[in-house]
Amino acid sequence: MIKLTNLISELEIKKNTWTPIPSSELADFKKEIYNLINTAYKPIGGHPNYSSKSDVKPPEEFEVYDIDYDDDVDVVLVSKDRPAGKKSVAIGHDGSPKAKSIAINKQVKVLKSRGHYVEASGKVKDILKSKGVAIVNDEAVVRKTLKGKNIKWHGDGTYDRKIGGSVRRKTLMGKPKT
Repeated sequence: MIKLTNLISELEIKKNTWTPIPSSELADFKKEIYNLINTAYKPIGGHPNYSSKSDVKPPEEFEVYDIDYDDDVDVVLVSKDRPAGKKSVAIGHDGSPKAKSIAINKQVKVLKSRGHYVEASGKVKDILKSKGVAIVNDEAVVRKTLKGKNIKWHGDGTYDRKIGGSVRRKTLMGKPKT
C-alpha cells in the first residue's frame, strides 16, 4: 500500500530541465543515478567512489536532467560542498551523444564560475580544456584547495594523489575560492 506522504513528496522531473534531487527523495533515484555514473565511467574501469548504488548518498548533491520520451533521467551531475567551493565529483549519462553533450556543457558552464572546480584527467580533462575551462597551475592554490590530501606535485599543473585506493594523476580545473 502506498502512503499518502509518499505521494505528496514525489519529485517531478521535468523534461529538458536541471532538477536537484533533495536528500529526502534520493532513495527513489539511487539505482538510476548509479547506472548513469557507471555508464559514463565504464570505459575507464568505473568511478573509484561509486561501486554500487549504496554509494549514492549525501553529502553529495545530485542534479538530474531528462532529455527523451521515457520517464528515466538521462544525465546526472554530482557535486559536494568544500571550503574552496563546490567540487564536481562525478558525471553520469545514458551513453547517448546528446546526454554526453548536455553533461559536459553543463559542467563547463559551472566550472567557469567562481567557486566551482573539478579534479580531471584523461579525455574529460582534454574536453574541458578545449572548451576553455581554466587549469589551476599554481601549486599553492592546488594544495590549499585540496587541503588535507597528500599530493605529489609534478610542476606542470598535474599531481598524483590516492583516490579510491589507487594513485591517479589529476589536474585541478575551474575557479576554486582560494
